[in-house]
Amino acid sequence: MTSGDLQLVIITGMSGAGKTVAMQSLEDLGYFTVDNLPPALIEKFAELCAQSAGAISKIALVCDLRGGEFFTPLSEILTHLRTTGLKYEILFLEASDETLVRRYKESRRRHPLSAQGQITEGIAAERNQLANLRGQAHKIIDTSSLSSRQLRESVAELYGHQKVGESLRISVISFGFKYGMPMDADLVIDVRFLPNPFYVPDLRQLTGEDQEVRDYLFNREGLVTEKFLAKYCDLLKFILPEYIKEGKTHLVIGIGCTGGQHRSVAIAYEIGKVLQEENYLVNIKHRDTLRHLRGGTMV
Repeated sequence: MTSGDLQLVIITGMSGAGKTVAMQSLEDLGYFTVDNLPPALIEKFAELCAQSAGAISKIALVCDLRGGEFFTPLSEILTHLRTTGLKYEILFLEASDETLVRRYKESRRRHPLSAQGQITEGIAAERNQLANLRGQAHKIIDTSSLSSRQLRESVAELYGHQKVGESLRISVISFGFKYGMPMDADLVIDVRFLPNPFYVPDLRQLTGEDQEVRDYLFNREGLVTEKFLAKYCDLLKFILPEYIKEGKTHLVIGIGCTGGQHRSVAIAYEIGKVLQEENYLVNIKHRDTLRHLRGGTMV
């Protein structure tokens, strides 16, 4: 085995976003894991694993700001690795500022960039330093609303059934703009122009998973929903192969309406179904459908 035959995942991202849980999840999936490895040692470590006669074929390395000055040249080192033929993926974990602050307060730990104890300043500095690396990431997971168990499931979904870089996995996520956009979305479409079932009393407490809501959206005069769906799916069919050519292995498509209960849910379902028919690996998620049960308003 050569280093080019290894499956290498580099885990990085915001401090407090769940990198340790992600690493443990990959370890459970059979990856040989190393925490806080200096980037300068990645190539040598990969060569060492390649000499294991196949005993080590999958590696997951955590590289982050804890490495201090050793972490700084990571982007340059990754550029060099591409020239050597060593294939890798970057898994970037992030979370909202509010979530990170809460986690740090709960753990009573100091942020690595907050020398004076100001957590928010440390988070802002870290986002700035990681901006370029985030742009290079192959997969991004926003852990703001995820429990440890849900994060493990997300990692298993991404890496449990395929070789790294083998195909494109697509997550279609419905959401409500009133609750914020998904931070990890690659593509976002706003469907608030569609007729709103919220204003129909018999549909108000239903969701886009109910057939009555879908019938309302797709049977309106002018067939706006049907025309939109056809045009948007045509666009996706055109651009998805181009993403694959560029080496992207995970794409998150966000479908948003006001509250994430009716329109976005129905459209996410239909888009996911079309992409599945095109033989893509698709996971459909509805982020905000349960919120209306806790007193949500217009969707």
